[in-house]
This record gives sequence, C-alpha cells and structure tokens, in this order.
Amino acid sequence: MSIEVMNVPGGVPVKSWTTGVLFEEKARQQLKNIASLPFVHKWVAAMPDVHLGKGATIGSVIPTLDAIIPAAVGVDIGCGMMAAKTNLTASDLPDNLHAVRTAIEQAVPHGRNLTRGRRDNGAWGRAPEMVTSQWQTHLAAGFQWLSEKHPVLKNTNNVNHLGTLGTGNHFIELCLDEANQVWIMLHSGSRGVGNRIGTHFIELAKKEMQRWHIQLPDQDLAYLPEGAEHFNDYVQAVGWAQNFARINREIMMANTVTAVSKTLGRPVDASLEAVNCHHNYVQKENHFGKNVYLTRKGAVSAQKGQLGIIPGSMGAKSFIVRGLGNEEAFCSCSHGAGRVMSRTQAKKEVTLQEHIAATEGVECRKDEAVIDETPRAYKDIDAVMNAQKDLVEIVHTLKQVVCVKG
Repeated sequence: MSIEVMNVPGGVPVKSWTTGVLFEEKARQQLKNIASLPFVHKWVAAMPDVHLGKGATIGSVIPTLDAIIPAAVGVDIGCGMMAAKTNLTASDLPDNLHAVRTAIEQAVPHGRNLTRGRRDNGAWGRAPEMVTSQWQTHLAAGFQWLSEKHPVLKNTNNVNHLGTLGTGNHFIELCLDEANQVWIMLHSGSRGVGNRIGTHFIELAKKEMQRWHIQLPDQDLAYLPEGAEHFNDYVQAVGWAQNFARINREIMMANTVTAVSKTLGRPVDASLEAVNCHHNYVQKENHFGKNVYLTRKGAVSAQKGQLGIIPGSMGAKSFIVRGLGNEEAFCSCSHGAGRVMSRTQAKKEVTLQEHIAATEGVECRKDEAVIDETPRAYKDIDAVMNAQKDLVEIVHTLKQVVCVKG
C-alpha cells in the first residue's frame, strides 16, 4: 500500500494510510502541529479514519520521549470496544427484535438527561451489587489515592457510571458474522470520571506551559514532561481510567448477555471468542530502539497476531481484525470509519427519511435526536479498510441487526 509522507519543517514527518479516503486540510495542519513538537519520536502516524479533533487529531498515533500530551489522550480516556461471539445463530433470533433492544436499554443505563429533580437516566440511581463489587475490588483504592491528591476529582460520576454506556457515538449492538453467528459488540469508555480526569490534567499541562513560557502552535498541545510536578499523577490517573473503561465494558457485556438470555428464554454463552481493546489511551511501548509513551488517539493496537475491533457506523458493517505488526504505523490501525461531518452539520444536512432508509434492517432508534450518528456522517468503512490492508487482516465481518445508542 502507498503511504503518504508529509514533511514538516523543523519537525518529524507525518506518515498517513489515507489512500482513497478523505483527509481534510484542517486535520493535516493539526498533525503538522503535533509533528513540530521537539519530543516526538521518528514520525506521527495517521490512520485512514483520520479527522479533526480537539488539540490532537482523531486517528493519530503519537510516540513521545519523556513527555505526554494530555489532550492527545483526550477526555474519554480508555474509550474502546468489546465484542463477544455467542452460541446463538440468526435463526435463534425473533423476526421482530424490538423486545431485545428494549431489554438491553433497560439493563444498561444510557444517554443523559439532567432534568431538574429527576435522576440522570445515564447513571445508576443505586448501583447494583455487581457494580459495587467490581468498584471495591479493582477501582476504589486507586480512586481514593487520586482524590486525595486531586480533590477536584472526588465529586464526579464514578461508581454510578460504572457499567453505563454514555452518549454520542457509544453503542451496544447485536451483529451477525459471515456464518450468521450472533455477536454482541459495544463501545464506551471511562465516562464522567474519565472526562474529569482528562480535563483536569489538560488544564494543569497548560499551566505548566505558562509557567515555563513555552510557546506552542496550539495551546491544546500542552504537555507534561517527565519530572514535572503532575507527570506521575497523570500516568497513574490515566492507568486508573483505562482500567475503569475496561471494567465498564465488561459489566455492560455481562448485563447485555443476561438481558438477551431473558428475552429469548434461553441461556446465551458469550465466551466463545472475546476482544476488549482501548482506542483512546497512552502506554509505554518500544519502537525503533526507544521506550516511548505511545498515544493512540482514535487508533487501535495492531501488534502481530493481536485481535482488534474496527466498527463502522450504525448502518454499516464492522470488523474483527488481526494485527499485522506494521512498525511504520507503530503497530496500529484505525478505530472506526471516522467522521466526515460534524454533529451539527449532520443534523442540518441529513433528513429523518434518509436516516430511516440508511438504517433499514437494523432495530434501532430512528428519530431526529440520533441523526448526528447517521451512516452518512461517517467515511465509507470499506474504503477505510482498503487503505489499511498492510496494517490488519479481516478475521470476521459483522453486520448489526440491533443497535442501542446513548
């Protein structure tokens, strides 16, 4: 496959896997800004779903030496995908899937409403025992430590958001693979507490830049260098939020399996094959002889043989993939199709009738409130997959039949 290389005066190059897909000029400039930072190692890699983000480009892979850019990691820390193959086939599903969708919506808090005097329906009113047990076992001690060091994090949506979906592009789906086997797939991250951690440390990084009078091409590229006052706390906080996100997906998966089992009146085994991967995160990896902090902002790890998930839009197909370990892309691939329209633009340009037609055959919401997530707001997933043939190979192709949106 051809890789486009943009040379950046005074910085490192940008290598992009974007043949045959839209690569907007604003995203190019944003990537050049990142590539001009003095601590970027070798180059910046852009995935085929690349599009403009806040501070850092979505669909980018950024290796850094001795520093991390909190806005590049973003505010949905640990956001990612989970997919599980079940023992069900298409013939086990009823012709009308509305009851299945309703059961999932009742089992997993989703969306957001902050009407005065009413509980937010996207959070637990009272977290169930399964949630509180996971919180106490895996997350409570780390959160207490973080809250003591950064009191602003204490009064956040934390345990009451564990096992909840959220809004926007987060979803839960039932899909059929090429053999008509049923999969459950979902997309979510670290919810309210992860958002607060992200925004808090972005602000601290900006203050660090002001303190040292460091000029940046974009203030959202403010960074925390190793040895800085808040660097170690941020590494701890990111690790904690990534763990929260992973457990969040596991709880939602378990509750979805239970809801589907009850609705169909039969036990569902979802342990046949499972993948749980982040696509907004940072971790230490070794690339080209250096231990770097590798930030994947809307990108998935695609080490050789590693399984990952690349979803399309709510009317398109999705893919379970196996990484090819392409070092030029820092062993990464896209995290989805990537937007071609902003949410505002989609609501202006796409009619409700078009959205209904684009989601034909999918049991999902077909109202104006979800038009910002309509298929035309995203790139063609087939073109995106074709642009990254040297990054991953397709293991399963999934087509959704039920989609729950936040």
